[in-house]
Amino acid sequence: MKFPAQTAQPSQQHAIGVMLVTVSALVFSSAGIFTRAADAGAWTVIFWRGLFAAILTTVLIAWRGQLKKEFADMGISGLAVAIVGASATAAFLTAFKLTAIANVAMIWASAPLFAALLAYLAVGERLSTSKIAAAIVAMGGVAVITGSSIGSFNLTGDLLALWMTLGMAVCMVIYRRWKHTPAAGPAALSSLLLLPVCVLFEDVLAVSSRDLVILACFGLAFAVASVTMMEGVKRIPAGEAALIGTLETPIAPVLAYLFFAEVPVAATLAGGAIILAAVIFSQLRR
Repeated sequence: MKFPAQTAQPSQQHAIGVMLVTVSALVFSSAGIFTRAADAGAWTVIFWRGLFAAILTTVLIAWRGQLKKEFADMGISGLAVAIVGASATAAFLTAFKLTAIANVAMIWASAPLFAALLAYLAVGERLSTSKIAAAIVAMGGVAVITGSSIGSFNLTGDLLALWMTLGMAVCMVIYRRWKHTPAAGPAALSSLLLLPVCVLFEDVLAVSSRDLVILACFGLAFAVASVTMMEGVKRIPAGEAALIGTLETPIAPVLAYLFFAEVPVAATLAGGAIILAAVIFSQLRR
C-alpha cells in the first residue's frame, strides 16, 4: 500500500486526502458485519482482530522497507496516537455490547465538531461556515436514524462511545499538528497494546476456527481503514475528515441488508440521505 508523496499541489493533496478518508469510511462501515458474524466475546474479538491487524500492518511496513521509519522513528506523536487509538478502539467495540448501535452512531456523528474544535485550539485550523453547517446537518441525519432508540441507552456504553469519538478526534488533530508522524506503525502498535488487556478479561484462546477466519478478515479491514484514515487526515482538515467519516452511518445499514437481509426502516433511509447530502455539500462548497 503506497501513498502519493505529500509534495503534490495543494488541490491534488486535498483530492487524495478526500479519497483516502472515503475509502477508510467505506471499510470501517464493515465493522458491524464482522462483529455480528463472530460468535466470540468482545475482548476475544478485540484480541484476534488486533493481532491480525498488527501482523498484516507490520508485514506491509517490512515489505515497503520502512520498519525504522514507522516504528523506531515514530516519536512521541506516534506513541500518543497508538495509546489514544488503542483506548478508543477498545471503547468502540465494547460500547456495542453495552448500548444500542444507534446510540454509538449518533455519538460518533459529533466527531466533526470535536475534531474541528480541537484542531482550532491546537493548530489554529479553521473550518468554513459551510463545513460547520454540513457537520451539524450530518448530526441531524444521525438523529433521524436513532430517534426511535434514544430512550434505551446504557450510560456506560454511551460514555465509552463518547471516548471513542474524542479519541479519534485527538488522533486526527495529532496528525494535523505533526504531519511527519507515520500512520502504519502507530496503527500496528495500537493493536498490540490491547492484547495483554484482552487476556485479562477473557479466555481468548477459546475461539472457533470459523471465528478466526472472520477475525483475520476483520484485522485486514481494520488495518486498511486505519492507515488510509491517518494518511488522508494529513492532507485535509481534521473536521472535514471526520465529516467524511460519517459516511459510515448510512453505509452500515446497506451492508447489513446485503449480508443479513436486514431491511432498513424509513428513518434509516431518510437519515442516511441527509448525511450523504451533507458530505456532498461539504465537498462542493469550499
